[in-house]
Amino acid sequence: MSIDTAGLTFSAPAALRGGQASLHVQEIPWRAPDALFALWADDPYMAFLDGAASADPRGRFSYLAVEPFRILAAASGRVSVDGLPVAGDPFTVLERELARYRIEPGAAPVPFAGGAVGFLGYELGRCLEKLPARHGNDLAIPDMVVACYDVVLAFDQIEQRAWILSSGLPADGMIARSARAERRARAIAKKLRRPVEIAAGALRSPVGWIPELDPQEYQARIRILLEHIHAGDIYQANFTARHLIPRPPGKAADLYRSLRRSSPAPFAGYLACGPRLAIASASPERFLRVDADGRIETRPIKGTRPRGRDAAEDRHLAAELAASAKDRAENLMIVDLMRNDISRVAEIGSVAVPSLCAIESFPSVHHLVSSVVGRLRPGAGRIDLLRATFPGGSITGAPKLRAMALIDAVEAARRGPYCGSIAWFGFDGAMDSSIVIRTLTVTPELVVAQAGGGIVADSDPAAEYEEMLVKIRPLLRAIDCPEAL
Repeated sequence: MSIDTAGLTFSAPAALRGGQASLHVQEIPWRAPDALFALWADDPYMAFLDGAASADPRGRFSYLAVEPFRILAAASGRVSVDGLPVAGDPFTVLERELARYRIEPGAAPVPFAGGAVGFLGYELGRCLEKLPARHGNDLAIPDMVVACYDVVLAFDQIEQRAWILSSGLPADGMIARSARAERRARAIAKKLRRPVEIAAGALRSPVGWIPELDPQEYQARIRILLEHIHAGDIYQANFTARHLIPRPPGKAADLYRSLRRSSPAPFAGYLACGPRLAIASASPERFLRVDADGRIETRPIKGTRPRGRDAAEDRHLAAELAASAKDRAENLMIVDLMRNDISRVAEIGSVAVPSLCAIESFPSVHHLVSSVVGRLRPGAGRIDLLRATFPGGSITGAPKLRAMALIDAVEAARRGPYCGSIAWFGFDGAMDSSIVIRTLTVTPELVVAQAGGGIVADSDPAAEYEEMLVKIRPLLRAIDCPEAL
């Protein structure tokens, strides 16, 4: 995951300005972040926020956050900090923990200098609104795991520079914090000298992926949504379904590496969320970005075509998407929804749409992508923005709450991390986040892939099924197994 620098100015680190630095900044020799990632691949908690599509300006920076000092989790309606139950909903607890720590803005040469990193699962939306919950938690996956990191390895993939950033948190007092920061940085630098072993090739399974819904059932459930749309109940709903496979032998981190090779994406990432969960994501979609000055951006995706087999076919498919009234309408609905959600916490008059239905191309698909921007009003913070917008409109529908109720009624299982968000929350007040799509959820027993699309009045169920296959095939190919589709 990354943050682009368009319209933003990052000042030099305090140490470089000659002032008193609140952050230990140590430049290290350049090495590709996906190689160093292997050094912490066996850790129970770590976060690799990977600007894997380095040619994309939003993929400029990558971050490797390791050895956290605090773990926040939510499951079954209960929230814990370091395993101990605490009062409050997940958003309140996250806000409270973030308020305990501070790094001055501009203390690092990159946007993220340390803070909290983790995932917020789709079902956290029920903490914000009264919504039905038909499905049990069949995979026993938490609704949230967020870890606080005092050490981050940061990578600028355009300039090919890298740093160890160490804040010294949670130590109190300038002297204690400075000593801890230097000590932690030295330990990380020592570990970087170890040889790196990287597995080659995909993990292998003797069995293939099992779709939860066959083509006929998938299309039948879309028809149910179309009945609600034609009756005026909703305008759009995002329908998805899972594919499952027994977890093959090997590391979850190697599964991410396989996914990364076939589907590099600007908001890719790998999270180790304890001994029973890992998330490998190749998301192309930003959810929310907020800089330390309160400037907001979201980039909803709606509208998809596969890449062509040659340059001529590729151009034709991109032009077809750009001219599609159906896909454009799908995108516009979500832009309006996100404008409305952001306006709940933004300064009056600050919300704008600088880019509408632009074509963006990724290794396996073309997408229509829009941009909505704004500025937080005085007194509002990034967690207020999350509360106003979560989960993202592009993976729910419009009107949002009614669409979410129908998603619960029509889909075959709960979503878990999928369609939630992977996010970093800087201790300087900034944040960036993705929508968790094009993602594999890895448990000790199973690997889960999920995909779908937005259903609108002129959706064709058979075409929607084919679009889902285009999106999910790169995920399924991350495991070498008998062909499922």
